[in-house]
Amino acid sequence: MTTLDPRATPAEPDGTGAAALPTESTRGPREVVKDYISLTKPRIIELLLVTTFPVMFLAQRGVPPVWLIVATLIGGTLAAASANVLNCYLDRDIDARMHRTSNRPLVTGTVSPRNALIFGAVLGVASVLWLGLLVNWLSAWLALGAIALYVVFYTILLKRRTSQNIVWGGVAGCMPVLIGWSAVTNSMSWAAIILFLVVFFWTPPHYWPLSMRFKEDYAAAGVPMLPVVAEDVAVGRKIVIYAWVTVLCSLALIPVAPMGWVYTACAVVSGALFVVESHRLLGRAKAGITGPTLGAMRLFHYSISYLTLLFLGVAVDPLLYFALPFANP
Repeated sequence: MTTLDPRATPAEPDGTGAAALPTESTRGPREVVKDYISLTKPRIIELLLVTTFPVMFLAQRGVPPVWLIVATLIGGTLAAASANVLNCYLDRDIDARMHRTSNRPLVTGTVSPRNALIFGAVLGVASVLWLGLLVNWLSAWLALGAIALYVVFYTILLKRRTSQNIVWGGVAGCMPVLIGWSAVTNSMSWAAIILFLVVFFWTPPHYWPLSMRFKEDYAAAGVPMLPVVAEDVAVGRKIVIYAWVTVLCSLALIPVAPMGWVYTACAVVSGALFVVESHRLLGRAKAGITGPTLGAMRLFHYSISYLTLLFLGVAVDPLLYFALPFANP
């Protein structure tokens, strides 16, 4: 895919200056489709679905109907895609000033802002109608709430104004847990709320290490992520606190759900490693290590593995309840 430096001089109307930016009309259908898909941030959607799919098994206490799983995952994908596209539309100015995001289609000009806005809005409407008509309206309204939280609450109100942006803005990323539960039960429960809190408290120690690695990017874009406005040691301490609270919340699910030894083992082992990695990051920060050698991305990548393993336990545990009755209390 052809990309251009967003700081380069744009072409003049008479054809002088730098080469003209590529547009949708000058690219093949396959390239255009790839650009639109990239706006949806597929890797983020994958992580969101990791928390939706397993919760449905816990809510069902077994295997939910296949059609319900498929319908819920499609609806959730559409909702997450809508929120991500609208986020790209609103953040296209700061994306142009960040090296990490300077290749996004709205920055390079391969997708127009107008088309991205329409695309994001259509995805949002489709997600609500899909979930409402094929799953249930509680799930549909939760999906709409997730879109609104990410686009309005996080992107518009918080991201550029406070270092606590990812803490409170992360609520949007917790909504797939509630959507997965409501898709099966058409209701809420304490088990769903606990898993919601797990993702809520997990978000800062997941995202702040990434912000530590790319804090120069965020500083250049004027985004006050915590690592931009605070010393690495201070950020490391907060990461440790949130990691501990995340693990404690995950353990609270055991008596509430209740959960068996499979989930308990996943929560204890993966949680212990999550806390250890958080303390190691803090230790390196206290030793004065900075930049790439700080190893913040090590914790970032492990945090994804932690959430995946934990929710794998959420899905497998109720299955063993029926296959092996002695495996659960």
